[in-house]
Amino acid sequence: MAAGAIGVTCAKLGEAEVMAQGGVLDTLIANLIVGPKKVARLVELRRIADPVVCVDHIDQAAAFSAAMSQAGLALRVIVEVDIGLGRVGVAAGESAVALARRIHELPGLTLAGIMGYEGHLLTLEDGDEKADKIQAALKVLTGTADQLRKAGLPCDIVSCGGTGSFKYAVRAPGITEIQAGGGMFMDAFYRHGCHISDWKYALTVLTTVVSRPAPDRAIIDAGRKTMDGWVHKPLVFGRDDIQVQSLSAEHGSLKLEPSAQNLRIGDRLEIIPGYSDLTCVLHDNFLAFRGDKLEAVWPLEGRGRLQ
Repeated sequence: MAAGAIGVTCAKLGEAEVMAQGGVLDTLIANLIVGPKKVARLVELRRIADPVVCVDHIDQAAAFSAAMSQAGLALRVIVEVDIGLGRVGVAAGESAVALARRIHELPGLTLAGIMGYEGHLLTLEDGDEKADKIQAALKVLTGTADQLRKAGLPCDIVSCGGTGSFKYAVRAPGITEIQAGGGMFMDAFYRHGCHISDWKYALTVLTTVVSRPAPDRAIIDAGRKTMDGWVHKPLVFGRDDIQVQSLSAEHGSLKLEPSAQNLRIGDRLEIIPGYSDLTCVLHDNFLAFRGDKLEAVWPLEGRGRLQ
């Protein structure tokens, strides 16, 4: 926030609660909040912060309206629009306008805008094709925003984007904010799956070689309980001659090229996780280094906030 962020996007209510406790009061919860217990927690969050929540159906909005009205509060709401991902979101155009109009009429709610996610386009290999298809998807979003405004409805927020589409989304006219976050870590998926080469790797896991069962194979003490290898295979930092072959629960199997076959039991290796999102949730702390100096230990206070 001190560096200029306008707020923070969270994936769930529990993370927004952590952010509010840490003094970050402007959060977008980019997920659907459903159920009386969660809505009651949202009311308590609204008492101390100013979150934005998304909806794609009037039933979600009606529950917020009843709870906020009873508490004497007003909650910012945005309409989530499906711009091609095929996951959640109301259809673009008239369906989104109709939902926005109904939300605008509900007490206790403030219609704040719309959001969409072009997540189905992150892994396109051809840069020109990726740029064209992302721009087309975001035109659907901004076009829907224009329709809301023409209908006399407020639409200050037009939110989209992730790390895999960040550099394209920032060029799209009419977008007011970007939800990219994982790029602060970088990982194998972002680099090789999403074809991002602009940022350096920041998140690594320190492992130890615990077995050398064959000249071309080593075993490390880190597996699926330590880092993600499902979205993308992890990489060995600074060693192109060592490949992560497989992960089991507590072990990682490495394939060694001839130049790496002098690796010994007890040697340490830094591993770049396959996907940072599914790695951070496995740990209690970040160890923050600048060069070789440990500067801070940051607790992962959002860990276990599964609701």
